[in-house]
Amino acid sequence: MILDELDALLRVILAAVVAPRPWTALLRERAAATELIAWSDRALASAGIPPASRARLRAGDVPQSWRAWLEAPGNRLVPLTSSDYPMRLGMLADPPLALWISGQSPALLCAPQLAIVGSRHATRGGMDTAESFARSLSALGLTITSGLAIGIDAAAHRGALRELGGTIAVLGSGIDRIYPHEHTALAAAIETRGLLVSEHPPGSAPRALHFPQRNRIIAALSLGTLVVEAARRSGSLITARLANELGREVFAVPGSIHNPLARGCHALLRDGAKLVEEVADILSELAPVLGLPNPSPRAEHAGAPLEPSGAAQRAVLSQLGFEPRTLTELAEMAGLTAAELSSMLLVLELDGFVEALPGGRYCRRAKRDR
Repeated sequence: MILDELDALLRVILAAVVAPRPWTALLRERAAATELIAWSDRALASAGIPPASRARLRAGDVPQSWRAWLEAPGNRLVPLTSSDYPMRLGMLADPPLALWISGQSPALLCAPQLAIVGSRHATRGGMDTAESFARSLSALGLTITSGLAIGIDAAAHRGALRELGGTIAVLGSGIDRIYPHEHTALAAAIETRGLLVSEHPPGSAPRALHFPQRNRIIAALSLGTLVVEAARRSGSLITARLANELGREVFAVPGSIHNPLARGCHALLRDGAKLVEEVADILSELAPVLGLPNPSPRAEHAGAPLEPSGAAQRAVLSQLGFEPRTLTELAEMAGLTAAELSSMLLVLELDGFVEALPGGRYCRRAKRDR
């Protein structure tokens, strides 16, 4: 029987459920799944594939539910060998063999991303902070990535959904098994305006072991991780640690010394995380990675520019007063697309001319504040 690459890949994924690491190593060498299917048992054994995994490969009993899921609109399988596989994720020592993704925006998978994570038992203030940061950063074009959990994760997803950057939810279950169940409606909204991602095949139940695995994907996909409220033993600190080990930026929002949900963030700050009070604190660190100019010094430093250097940026600033405006209003006033305007606003904010406000609005920053 001659198999196409998708059929072969599904059989490899089925076999890899028993022992994923050896299969990942083989695919990382850019061997096509159809080639691996043709290998002899001796060759597979010498590559570290255990007997149970080889038996699964030969049986080829791929669940029909997997194929049915892939046939639905918006559903895709992105293997490690695909050019659509995120380069940042591929840098992991143990990257997922393949990603099951669902949504109308597959390009977000490789877009510039910031992870926002935190406590499942967050305060109302913490959730408001996460949603505000997510909305402002999404308005600037950054995709917000999180884990669909109750609390800070959900607030970050909701904030990001309101703006153009969109959001990615990485699941600790099969992509058709939304967990927690009460986030079914939120997951459906993310499928429309963002992306659901899982390394687990359809039908996989949420398991305790899956969530640390999910956290490594969140950390690896993102340029940095922002932690908003976390206890000392929060799973969010795992994400932050993994981000740090990958050489990514780690940000933390400080809180009251009397709030136990601030202690995890304070521990991160003691260990060198960037203290965050406003969006500009994040953008100033990510500017080099995003290929943006570094923020200009503020007024307390000599040499702060009096006006933007670019003509297009000056034109946008001339349309913006001290009354807050939405991205849509500014785009109409300036005669620009949302994407063009977002990049200009990002530069203007980095240079201290514009302030991003909650709700995806912008206003001009007074000269004395720069």
